[in-house]
Amino acid sequence: MNHRLPAALCCLCVVFLLLGCSGGKTQNEAASEGAFSIPVEYFTLKNGLKVVLSQDKTTPTVVVAVYYNIGFRIEPRDRTGFAHLFEHMMFQGSANLGKMEFIKLVQQNGGVLNGSTRFDFTNYFEVMPAHKLETALWAEADRMKGLEITQDNLTNQQGVVKNEVKVNVLNQPYGGFPWLDMPQFANENWYNAHNFYGDLADLDSAKLEDVDSFFKTYYAPNNAALVVVGDFEIADARKWIEQYYDSIPPATLPSKPDLTEPKQSQEKRKVKEDKLANKPALAVAYKMPERNTPEYYAMGLIDQILLQGQDSKLYSKLVQEKGYTDNVSGGINYLGNMFNYNGPMVWMADLIYDQSVAADSILKVVDDAVAELSNISKEDTDLAIVKLRSDFYNTVGGNNVGRADLLAVFALFDNDPSRINKLEDEFRKVTPELIRKTAAEYLAPSNRSILIVDPKAPQ
Repeated sequence: MNHRLPAALCCLCVVFLLLGCSGGKTQNEAASEGAFSIPVEYFTLKNGLKVVLSQDKTTPTVVVAVYYNIGFRIEPRDRTGFAHLFEHMMFQGSANLGKMEFIKLVQQNGGVLNGSTRFDFTNYFEVMPAHKLETALWAEADRMKGLEITQDNLTNQQGVVKNEVKVNVLNQPYGGFPWLDMPQFANENWYNAHNFYGDLADLDSAKLEDVDSFFKTYYAPNNAALVVVGDFEIADARKWIEQYYDSIPPATLPSKPDLTEPKQSQEKRKVKEDKLANKPALAVAYKMPERNTPEYYAMGLIDQILLQGQDSKLYSKLVQEKGYTDNVSGGINYLGNMFNYNGPMVWMADLIYDQSVAADSILKVVDDAVAELSNISKEDTDLAIVKLRSDFYNTVGGNNVGRADLLAVFALFDNDPSRINKLEDEFRKVTPELIRKTAAEYLAPSNRSILIVDPKAPQ
C-alpha cells in the first residue's frame, strides 16, 4: 500500500528497476550475464480485449488482473469522483454474483483481492491458488458483461464514498496533502487539476443513467487489459479466456480529451491552512519530462539519487545533517509509480517539519541538492541503477501483483507488455551528462510548485 494515500484509493506502490555494471566488465557483458527476462505472451481477442499471459511456477498461485483504461483524469465534468465511485459499484453484483458475492467467492477459495482508481486506469485483481484460475477468470468476465446497476446500490455507494472523503481528507490532519492537493495546484488543465476524490455536491448529483452510461462506455473489453501471472498452463488460460470473454461486445469509445499542460514559466507557491495539523508541512513538485523520453528515464535515476533511501541527498541533508524533519517522502507519481500513468506528471518531495524552521530554509537545501547534480559522476549513476535493480526484483517477485501491474499498463498505454524486459536498456542509456541536462531543465525553480501547510491546531 502506498503510505501516502487512503486505503480506499490505492492498492499497490511499485518501484523499479535495473541492472548495474559489475567491476571490470563491459556494459554488454554485464547485461548478458545478469539480464532478467520475464515471459510474456500477448494477444488481442476479436472484441479488442488485450490479454497478457506470464508464467511463473515458483509458487502455486496465480494473479488475475483486469485494468480498465479509465481513471481520475478523464471522468466527466461535474462528476468529480465518479471514476472512484464506479470502482465501488463493481462490487455490487453482476448477472451470476449477487452483492458482495465476488469478494466472498475469492476469499472462500483461499484468495485475496483489491481494486483501486488511479490517474489513468481503474484496476481489479485477485491472487488465487493456482487451481482456481478458471474461477477468477469467470468471475471477472461476469462483471465485465454487466453490473447490477440499481438505485439502492448507487445511493449506498454514494454514501460510502462521501464518508471516505470526510474521514480520509476533511477530518484528517494533512488530509489530501500532498497527493490530492498538489495536482490541483500545480496543473492548469482541468482534467489534470480537478478534485479526483470528488466534491460532495458532484457525488450527490450522480444519477442512475450516468452510472449505466459510464459502465457501457468505459468498462468494455476494447478498453481493458486482462493479465494472468503465475503457475498455470498457457493453453488452459487461453481456452478459458476465449470461453468467457470472447462473446462480450465491444463499445464505441469516445475520443480522449487533450491532457496537455502549458509549459510552466515561473515558480508557484501556496499556503494551505490546516486546523487539525500540529506542525507545518511542505511539498515541492517539478513538472516531469514526457513519458518514455530519455529525460524521463534520467528523472527515474535522479529520483533515486535525490530522494529514495537513507543514502539519498535530501534525506542526508534534511534529516541527518540539518535535523529539520525525521523523514522525507516522495517520488514520481504519488498514486503509483513512474510507469503506471499516461499523462502529465510531477516529481515531488514532501515533509513535515519543526515550527522553528523556515520554509525557505528547506527550499535552500533542496536547491543545494539539485545543484550537486551538476557534478554527478558515473559511480553515482551506477549506484542509482543498483538501487533500482533491487527494487525491481522485489516488485516482479513475491505474489506477482507488481509484475501484473507493469504488464497491464504497458499493454494499455503502449500496446507492448514486453516493455517490461526493455526497461533496463533504457535506464542503462542514461549518462551523467543527460542527468545534468535534465536537472538543469526540469528541476529549475521556474518549473516548480510549492505547497505549504500552515498548522492551526492548538500547540
